[in-house]
Amino acid sequence: MNTPVLVQPVVLSGGSGTRLWPLSREKYPKQLLSLVGQDSLLQATVRRVTGTPGVSLTTPMVVCNEEYRFVIAEQLRLLGESGTVVLEPCGRNTAPALTLAALAASKGGADPVLLVMPADHVITNVAAFQDVVSRGAALADAGAVVTFGITPDAPETGYGYIQTGEPFGSADAAARSIARFVEKPDLTTAQSYLDAGNYLWNSGLFMMRASVWLSALGVCRADILAACQSAWEVGQTDGEFVRVGKELFAACPSDSIDYAVMERIAANTSSSTLPAGVVLPLNAGWSDVGAWDALWQVLPKDASGNVVQGDVLLQDCENTLALSEGRLVACVGVSDLVVVETADAILVSHKDKTQDVKKIVDQLKAQKRPEGSIHRKVFRPWGSYDGVDRGERFQVKRIVVKPGGVLSLQMHHHRAEHWIVVSGTARITKGEEVFLLSENQSTFIPLGTTHRLENPGRVALEMIEVQSGSYLGEDDIVRFEDVYGR
Repeated sequence: MNTPVLVQPVVLSGGSGTRLWPLSREKYPKQLLSLVGQDSLLQATVRRVTGTPGVSLTTPMVVCNEEYRFVIAEQLRLLGESGTVVLEPCGRNTAPALTLAALAASKGGADPVLLVMPADHVITNVAAFQDVVSRGAALADAGAVVTFGITPDAPETGYGYIQTGEPFGSADAAARSIARFVEKPDLTTAQSYLDAGNYLWNSGLFMMRASVWLSALGVCRADILAACQSAWEVGQTDGEFVRVGKELFAACPSDSIDYAVMERIAANTSSSTLPAGVVLPLNAGWSDVGAWDALWQVLPKDASGNVVQGDVLLQDCENTLALSEGRLVACVGVSDLVVVETADAILVSHKDKTQDVKKIVDQLKAQKRPEGSIHRKVFRPWGSYDGVDRGERFQVKRIVVKPGGVLSLQMHHHRAEHWIVVSGTARITKGEEVFLLSENQSTFIPLGTTHRLENPGRVALEMIEVQSGSYLGEDDIVRFEDVYGR
C-alpha cells in the first residue's frame, strides 16, 4: 500500500479585486466575501481540499497582507481550522509570497508538497479538482513542478495560456511537459489557441515540494530567495501569525511565480539544475472571478439567464446580474446589465464592460474618496462598526463587539463620544472609573479622556456611538494598550 503524500495547502491571499467593486474593496477584498454560497472565497479554497484521496493534508497556511490578518484568522476559526497565517509587511507578488510559505513549511526539516492556491478562485466540481490534485501530488513528490491548465471552452482574452508539449513519462497519461507560457492574447490569437487544441488557460495553481521551489528559485532568482531568507530569519511567531522582517522584505524584488521560475523552467528543458515542469489539464468548473461577468457565469440563473442576490425584483429582464446588500433593487426591461447595490455605492454596468470597473476605482482613489478603498461597514479584530450617518461636526456609528472583544485603551484629541447600549453588556473604562452598562443605558466620553470598551458577556454587544468634534478621522486615536498589537 502506497504511503499518502504529505501535502501542505498554501493559500495566497494578496489580491485586491478592484474589478468587483463596490463589493470588493482594497480594505476588504473579494477573497473575504461570500460571493458563491455561504463560504467566503478564501474559506471555499481551504474547504475544497479536505478529503482529497491519496494525500495526507497538514493544516492550511495562508499568506496575506498584515491588514487582513484578524479577518482571515476568524474565517479559518469558523471552518474549525487552526492554520498558520504568514504575514507580508507589503505586497511583493506571488514568488516572494510562495517563498515565505516554503520557508515556513520547511521548519524542522520537513519537506511537504505545497499545493499553491489563489484565495479568490471558484471551482464548482470539487471531486474533479481533488482527483487532479491527487495525481499532481504524486508527480510533485517525485520532484516535478506541477501546474494545472484549465481546459478552455472559449477564446478568452483575459487569461494567460500554457502551450502543452510532449507527454510527461508514463505515470499519468494526461501529464504534459510545458512548451511555453504565453501572455493574454488578442481575440484572433486566442481563437487560434482554441483551434490548435494544445493550449490551456493558466490557472495560477501549482504543486511542488518546498525544497524544489527553494532550489529552483535559487537558480532563477537568487536575489528574491536571499531577501526572503533574510526577512524570515529575523521573523517572529505571534500565536497563529508569523511575521517576517519588515524592512528586509520590503527590499525584496517583486515578481510572479510564472515570471520568476515557471517560464524559465519551460524555456530551459536541458538544464540539470532546474526541475521538470509539468501541466495537468483541469476541467472542474474553474473561474478566477476576475470581474462581474465572470461571477454571472458561475452563479445559478433563472430561465431568462438572470442572477439575483438580496432584495431584488426583476420585470422583463434577461441575462442580468442584480445584487443588493440592503435596499430594494428593481430592474425593468433591461438585458446584459450588472447592478450592484451597497450601503454607500451603486454600480450599473453593461456586462461587456465589467473589466473597466477598475477605472472607476482609479477615479475614486485619484479623488481620495473613501469608497474606493473601504466599506461603510469596517471589520476590526474585536468586531465591526458601521458609519450610519455623518455631518460637518458629527458622525453616528453602529458598533458590534464580539463576546470577549476588547477595544484598545485610547484617547482622542478632537472629538467626544456618546455611547448608548442597544443590546448586550458593556464594560466601560472612563478615566479612573470602570463600570458596566446594559441595554438602554448610556455614557459620555469627554474629549481627551482615556477610555476603553469591552464585551464581558457571551452574546454580541451592540451600541450606537455618536461622535462630535472638530475632526472625526480614524487617525485621531492615541492608543495606550491594545491586546491585538496594533
